[in-house]
Amino acid sequence: MAPALGLGALLALLGVSMGQPKVLHSLRYLQVAVTEPSPGIPQFLSMGYVDGIPITRYDSERGRKEPLTLWMAAGAKPGFWDRGTQINEGNQLIATANLERVGGRYNWSGGLHTRQRVCGCDLLSDGSVRRTLRIGYDGRDFISFSPETGTFVAADGAARITQRKWKSDGYEALQPDLAQSCAEWLQKYIGYGQEVLERKEPPDVHVSGKEEHGILTLSCHAYGFYPGMIRINWLKGDELRDQETEWGGIVPNSNGTFHSWARIEALPGEREQYRCRVEHAGMPEPGIFAWEPESIWNSIPVLVTVSVIAAIIIIGLVGVGVWKLRSGKREGNGYDPAPTTGITA
Repeated sequence: MAPALGLGALLALLGVSMGQPKVLHSLRYLQVAVTEPSPGIPQFLSMGYVDGIPITRYDSERGRKEPLTLWMAAGAKPGFWDRGTQINEGNQLIATANLERVGGRYNWSGGLHTRQRVCGCDLLSDGSVRRTLRIGYDGRDFISFSPETGTFVAADGAARITQRKWKSDGYEALQPDLAQSCAEWLQKYIGYGQEVLERKEPPDVHVSGKEEHGILTLSCHAYGFYPGMIRINWLKGDELRDQETEWGGIVPNSNGTFHSWARIEALPGEREQYRCRVEHAGMPEPGIFAWEPESIWNSIPVLVTVSVIAAIIIIGLVGVGVWKLRSGKREGNGYDPAPTTGITA
């Protein structure tokens, strides 16, 4: 069975991997088409992303390609938006036709069906370009391009029909040229938003743990980092435990930064052996983080309670002292000091 390709997987594709060589910048276009549009759900939607940041949007309800960042609006020439609108109108026709064609292979009989397409490229640290193309129907993989082999990979028998056709039509051989064209556009966009895109904001890392049914689940969260390239690993001693680690993907925040997490299960008695290692361009060197369970005296609620009690005791002692002083002077020599200005009850 083909692996799921839902919205979470599509968002993860908008980020970039941390393989070798490293990804410097990425451009992605996400397209979604549906058979049964409804209010708020257009028949066709296309979003453009640079380094995971949304930069353009087109949907069939508005019928216009539009900028999503100030630097994109200022940098692109006016004709860019008209041409982009025309291209997306054509892409909508293609997506709608493909939904009908592929639906026939799967024997769909009405109802809501979706087509998801992610395409783009990565600029790598060795100067090369990596092509990305992945298509899914109803949340499952259909066909994807493998830059390692330069061929299309079909998920099932229905997709193999497309695989053979694209190879026969020369579309497979065209992928390197499309990667270079994509890289040229990516370079332009980087020039438009260089100040924003080339900044470096380190992650705020938090490690937490939760013990349940004899299993300790350790979570390592990284918040607010940019660019959206990060490596989060769990170590047991000095050994990477990637096979036992679950990752949450790299997800954009509304402020242009990203967040991600990695989780692992451990035995409670082995807690001190586990460390979270985080590597990011905004950090001078990889950081090592451990979970430190709060003791009763480090607990914020306890500290607040103790502080309040201490304050009450101090105020009470001061009040008793003042009362005794006043009482003693009255009884001893009849002296009643004049009230001190600035003190109110």
